[in-house]
Amino acid sequence: MVLRVLMRYLANNEQLIQRLADSYPMRRAAQLLVSAYYRGRTMAQEQKFIEMTPERFKRMMETFRQDVKKELEQAKEDLKRREGRK
Repeated sequence: MVLRVLMRYLANNEQLIQRLADSYPMRRAAQLLVSAYYRGRTMAQEQKFIEMTPERFKRMMETFRQDVKKELEQAKEDLKRREGRK
């Protein structure tokens, strides 16, 4: 309860908010966030994720599932071979 009151006070303190907004860590965090957003959006456009239909998404997820399953089977076989050598 006390923490909630304290946080509400700090969130409504205009001077504190302004000082935080002017601080280097906050500005840098905002720059990184915007940079990540634009990079992600560009990658999504290049990969055509934005124009993805539900059918295409299902196919992509099925392929991903099959690849993961195959990799798990290969890892199990590798572990069995390593244990057999010992």
